[in-house]
Amino acid sequence: MDQTTWERIVKYTELQGTSGQEDAVRSAFEKDLTPLVDRVEKNAMGGLFGIKEGKADDPRVMFAAHFDEVGFMVAGILPTGALQVVALGGWNPMTVPAHRFTLYTKFGQYPVVSSSVAPHLLRGKEGGAAALKIEDILFDAGFESKEQAEAMGVFPGDFIVPETKTVKMANPNRGLSKAYDNRFGVSAVLSALTDLKEVVTPNTLIMGANGQEEVGLRGALPAVQQLQPDIFFAVDSSAANDLDNTTGRQGILDQGTLIRVFDPTVVTSPRLKEFILQTAEDQGIPYQYFVSKGGTDAGAVQKYGNGMPAVALGVASRYIHTHETVWSIPDFDAARELIVALSKKLDRATVDDIVGL
Repeated sequence: MDQTTWERIVKYTELQGTSGQEDAVRSAFEKDLTPLVDRVEKNAMGGLFGIKEGKADDPRVMFAAHFDEVGFMVAGILPTGALQVVALGGWNPMTVPAHRFTLYTKFGQYPVVSSSVAPHLLRGKEGGAAALKIEDILFDAGFESKEQAEAMGVFPGDFIVPETKTVKMANPNRGLSKAYDNRFGVSAVLSALTDLKEVVTPNTLIMGANGQEEVGLRGALPAVQQLQPDIFFAVDSSAANDLDNTTGRQGILDQGTLIRVFDPTVVTSPRLKEFILQTAEDQGIPYQYFVSKGGTDAGAVQKYGNGMPAVALGVASRYIHTHETVWSIPDFDAARELIVALSKKLDRATVDDIVGL
């Protein structure tokens, strides 16, 4: 990974943008995307895509990341000034307490911390951590009262986003950040387009990102309705499961880009799967198979129209949907290479064969 790519990942992982509040990420992305494509298209769900125009009869090939990260929304304010929240995206409640966040209000941004119970107050009590729920966790912005919070512009519907920094770890092949799900995809799309800037692909290439993926894959369908691709690739980060024992596990850091063959929303087309595998083999790109328990934007779009070949590509990373994610730099490079290689090979005959009509 070169320094430019690393700095891009730092920028996008440190930007804050939970579902429905992706403006800062989208604005930065539009600025970086525009010089790499022929034109930019937007939609009302917050999607933003760059198009590299092909010939009139070329297939339309779409790669879509998503802008949003998991976070919270203010649901209510207690008389003490503490904030009640609802989750935006999936959180394990055990990972939420005692972390720093940013509270976004109409008057500005404020530091806030998720509540926890000091060990001193637990002495003599039986634990109850296993029963912890998001609604049990309050957020503390230091307000003295509900009235003070409202005077500072805090109301239900305000966003709360994790606050942390991106760093390289002692192992130079590892990065540590928030929001790698899915600023990985945002960064990978820009990196691939950088590699393809002077390349004429045998297709109309559509690359960008959707909004509100983490709250029900909401941005994907409007994007495909608008841009009418023939084939769809979700570019996303998935949960690694490799820390205690790699035997029989999937999603292992440093073993290459993920090719998701199944999740609860998508059974990957055999023709599409074999094309991706052959492309990776031909180019010497390291890859690993992945079976997931969660879905991606691919699941939202495969039922569009007469049905659309769709698959998720990407990487595995540890501790996704928390403040701190550990991820592999070589895996990022492999995913970038695969996106570029697929973009170069998807001509009309290949796409027609995959679609199978």
